[in-house]
Amino acid sequence: MDNTWALLSSAMRANDVPKGLSRGTLKRVARFARPHWRRLLAFLVLTVISAVLAVSTPVLAGKVVDAIVGGRDLPLVIWLAVVIALLAVADAGFGLIERWQSARIGEGIIYDLRRAVFEHVQRMPIAFFTRTRTGALVSRLNNDVIGAQRTFTATLSGLVTNTIQLALSLAVMLTLSWQVTLIALVLLPIFVLPARRLGRRMAGLQREAANLNAGMTTQMTERFSAPGATLVKLFGRPRQEADDFGLRAGRVRDIGVRTAMLTRWFMTSLTLVSALAQALVYGLGGYLALTGVLAPGTVVALALLLTRLYAPLTALANVRVDVMTALVSFERVFEVLDLEPMIKEKPSAQTLSSGPVAVEFSDVRFGYPAADRYSLASLEDVATLDHRGGEEVLHGISFRAEPGQMVALVGSSGAGKSTIASLLPRLYDVDAGSVRLSDVDVRELSFASLRETVGVVTQDGHLFHDTIRANLAYARPGVTDDEIWAALDRARLGELVHSLPDGLDTTVGERGYRLSGGERQRLTIARLLLAQPKVVILDEATAHLDSESEAAVGEALTHALAGRTALVIAHRLSTVRAADQILVLEHGEIVERGTHEELLAANGRYATLHATQFAEEEPAVA
Repeated sequence: MDNTWALLSSAMRANDVPKGLSRGTLKRVARFARPHWRRLLAFLVLTVISAVLAVSTPVLAGKVVDAIVGGRDLPLVIWLAVVIALLAVADAGFGLIERWQSARIGEGIIYDLRRAVFEHVQRMPIAFFTRTRTGALVSRLNNDVIGAQRTFTATLSGLVTNTIQLALSLAVMLTLSWQVTLIALVLLPIFVLPARRLGRRMAGLQREAANLNAGMTTQMTERFSAPGATLVKLFGRPRQEADDFGLRAGRVRDIGVRTAMLTRWFMTSLTLVSALAQALVYGLGGYLALTGVLAPGTVVALALLLTRLYAPLTALANVRVDVMTALVSFERVFEVLDLEPMIKEKPSAQTLSSGPVAVEFSDVRFGYPAADRYSLASLEDVATLDHRGGEEVLHGISFRAEPGQMVALVGSSGAGKSTIASLLPRLYDVDAGSVRLSDVDVRELSFASLRETVGVVTQDGHLFHDTIRANLAYARPGVTDDEIWAALDRARLGELVHSLPDGLDTTVGERGYRLSGGERQRLTIARLLLAQPKVVILDEATAHLDSESEAAVGEALTHALAGRTALVIAHRLSTVRAADQILVLEHGEIVERGTHEELLAANGRYATLHATQFAEEEPAVA
């Protein structure tokens, strides 16, 4: 049964085999296999032993028949039966050991590949994640890694076992009777050719089912998230969503029924052809036995060996398909590993000295890079990558924030405020000019030093589906509960967390959606307070807070920012009145700079924004 399914799977993959592999793939595969070479060697030895045992049993069975027909050698019959039993026990034992070795090798390679891909993906720039389909990336870590692992287990094992079993079976059968062997092989094309044609039909159905399943997975992932479910409910589309899902699910059901029938047809054909071949062996062999050319036991041995001949022959006919299909999974994994991160740490990276830190932007020019520099078409589900990019969005940005000062960035949407903030922690690198921390270019700093120095609170602070304690400790591993409670109190969230039944062990849900928007934001601020960075970036940090919470958190932030350099992006101009310097941006340029009073007195763009905003807020106050 297992051999039958393996043959069908091989035939199904025949239509998917790639035309070739890029140079160096096999060498890279060998590098991944090198740490496991001892287990691989033991695994191959065990497969050889299993193949030898599989061929030995039919030969001994033929000897038993001859001894029985002779009727005069009972001890020999008993001895042969004992040997067959011992071989069966040995085969079972070797099979278990072989499976154990196979599992250790396969799981070890899966671990190596997954860890390599996971670590590499974490080094990719933030732009990579803004374009990549998360499901496609996860598939590389799951489906393709498992497909690559199959190279060393199923494919390699099958190649060695089938080759040895075929060679031994043919050699023994030809030795016993070359006439019967050739007659038995005549029926092989009758099975192999239709099997490959069936495989192409099955491959098409499987591809369609895979695409439909991917569509259902995408629909479920989007609709079952909190924002997606809210959108469906708000616009009242559950019936249409169910109908769309039902169409895909119905087609998958129909494909499943058709696949089951084709599979049954394949298995019936294999059984029929094998039975016909055995009938030929018994017919011709029986005739030769009755005429005295062959011994009766030889006929039985040939019939049993025939069952160990057809499966290896068919499998080896598709060996190129199996090998290439398994190796293409490696190429898909290597495709991700070969994508060079745009943001790299220099070998000579340095750390910042202790003490307050100044921030300086010097004639910074920047344009978002084209997708072909950091993305893959296969991960975006597009035919070709978008080559547009490089258009400058920041034009000669220069300013300096002394240690302990607060610099505010204001301006209309799309002016470049968040882009400036993203350059400081090196989410992107500048095209020209420099971004410096205490007169050291951020490109010269180690990633660890940069993370310790710069802390960020975004407009929609992200939380993991984990406990409050775990989300806060992520900023500073090893932090004590007392320190966590102190940070929560300063973020005006301690009373709420104390009131929860599980306290710090309360799970916040995916992206923190079990908390309100204001509670999530205050939790991210508490995380910042625990990190204790020397430079703080607040990107609309109080946008989701009501007036009371904003005042409370503002008080906590004022205390937390004391002695630290701050870069604040704010839409509400009332929150930046105390800034040491306010930069007004438009179209990627600083058009005004000064304090709140100076900018109002200048009666320029800032004064216009201020007047417009407070005119809009006046009715709400009334």
